[in-house]
Amino acid sequence: MKILLINGPNLNLLGSRETEKYGDLSLKELESKLRSIAEDQDCELHCFQSNSEEKIINEIHGASVENIEVIIINPAAFTHTSIAIRDAILAVDIPFYEVHITDIKSREPFRHNSFFEDIAIEQISGKGIRGYEDAVNKAIKKFRSS
Repeated sequence: MKILLINGPNLNLLGSRETEKYGDLSLKELESKLRSIAEDQDCELHCFQSNSEEKIINEIHGASVENIEVIIINPAAFTHTSIAIRDAILAVDIPFYEVHITDIKSREPFRHNSFFEDIAIEQISGKGIRGYEDAVNKAIKKFRSS
């Protein structure tokens, strides 16, 4: 089983950016941890991060060619702005989980709206880094048996 993890803008700064909100684990450390979880269950986890909407869209388009079975995405700030990323996910028709480290519903009002929540299998928000782990485990459980 192949899973694609996509992290959006500024998540490359995990571990150094607003650690009181996002924790002190770096993106590289997070990816390594998640890969281990996937590998322990005989799955492949491919990781991608970009600050560019275009590159994220291109990665989503390529997911179907790469036989990705499920996507886990933290669109970050694009959560509230990117109809283009939403359309790309709909176009490839690959099921996905939306993940946010912080609880977007308890932050500034402009962050409450997600262009992805209504089309995601599930939105996992406010669980910190554990939300990513939950998404990987849920994806494996749900799609391995399909």
